[in-house]
Amino acid sequence: MTNERSGYPIGRIIFASGLGTMIEWYDFYIFGSLAVIMSQLMFPKDQPAWALIQTWALFATGFVVRPFGAIVFGRVGDLIGRKYAFLVTLTIMGLSTFVIGLLPTYASVGLLAPSILLLLRLLQGLALGGEYGGAAVYVAEHVPDNKRGYYTSFIQVTATLGLFVSLGVILAVKKMMSDADFKAWGWRVPFLLSIVLVMISLWIRMTLKESPLFASIKASGKGSIAPLRESFGNWANLRIVLLVLFGATAGQGVVWYTGQFYALSFLQTVLKIDLAKASIIVAVALLLAMPFFVVFGALSDRIGRLKIMMAGNLIAALTYLPIYHAMKDHAGDPKGPNMPILIGLIFIQVIYVTMVYGPIAAFLIESFPAKIRYTSFSLPYHLGNGWFGGTLPLIASLLVAKFHNIYAGLYWAIGIALMTFIVGSIFLNERHRVEIWAEAEEARPR
Repeated sequence: MTNERSGYPIGRIIFASGLGTMIEWYDFYIFGSLAVIMSQLMFPKDQPAWALIQTWALFATGFVVRPFGAIVFGRVGDLIGRKYAFLVTLTIMGLSTFVIGLLPTYASVGLLAPSILLLLRLLQGLALGGEYGGAAVYVAEHVPDNKRGYYTSFIQVTATLGLFVSLGVILAVKKMMSDADFKAWGWRVPFLLSIVLVMISLWIRMTLKESPLFASIKASGKGSIAPLRESFGNWANLRIVLLVLFGATAGQGVVWYTGQFYALSFLQTVLKIDLAKASIIVAVALLLAMPFFVVFGALSDRIGRLKIMMAGNLIAALTYLPIYHAMKDHAGDPKGPNMPILIGLIFIQVIYVTMVYGPIAAFLIESFPAKIRYTSFSLPYHLGNGWFGGTLPLIASLLVAKFHNIYAGLYWAIGIALMTFIVGSIFLNERHRVEIWAEAEEARPR
């Protein structure tokens, strides 16, 4: 199917946007996938538990600055264009990740190692803060209104696909060498490989034109000249930003990171399953569940986004504790962990992820007008995912250490998911029938 306004096949638009976004997620998540090993390399080895907490703190910094990246690059995207913004973000992410692969360790340069890593992690967070919103908005502004959930769900797949690819690359590299070699230098390879992927994606994206909807708005002179002020200085729009944050993206963030990242960390640090087996468990569960992003995205075009998202938050909050108790029960067999059962338990958690995440790009796009869409869309998304979801591994580790309870880390996720269910159910409305292309028609000269 070809978009009549841009002349590009929709499949090409999704592939070009999604490939770059997947690579950025890959770059962003390699660090988290290797957190246990990185903690041994970037901090003193005499206190492994504290070293891991410090590593998760470094991991969290990338999420903390994502909203600032959303503000900076959202403004660029609303003033100059969607395409330009996500070309810049992809370049920053690729270079930062590549340099992490060249970093000296704590044994070589002491505290300088985590200090440089912190700087690079901040750059990664700024880049991702601008990337995701640009890709989602770019796709949405090319596709028919009645299939927006379906088409944007392919961009939603990229986050989990990026994590899956990072796990796959790590497993492949690890299989090619001894455990000692992997810990000594092999861990660098997944970071260094990203530069090749980034160059391919940049080349593909350079061939794309600007979003036709944005181009139409800008050509008519009805674009925003102050997207930050119009997004956050206007109470009516700011109110929507806040409601979307607490009633949609905060819960989505914690469900996403619980079902994938925290689950991976729990398998390794609590259940003492080695990196290879833990990665296989999560990777297989991700692979089996990924099609459901598209299933729920398409379903949201028919029945609405909120129904699916709120159900995902509520079911996750009610079932996390029994799921993690079951994970512990099936990891302690003297013959080794029960891999099929553990895969099934992670799979269930990723289904929750697909419910809250599959429809959310379309929901956010429908919540804001085109001239400030990039800015308004990106900030609540990255606050929810960065400050609520991305800090989850760190907060969970601190809660476990404080209460000496291996399940205490789930309390944060359960509380935020319930909050989102309540706020979203009461204060947000379905908007899946909104026709965003009407803005472009209204902007045309008569």
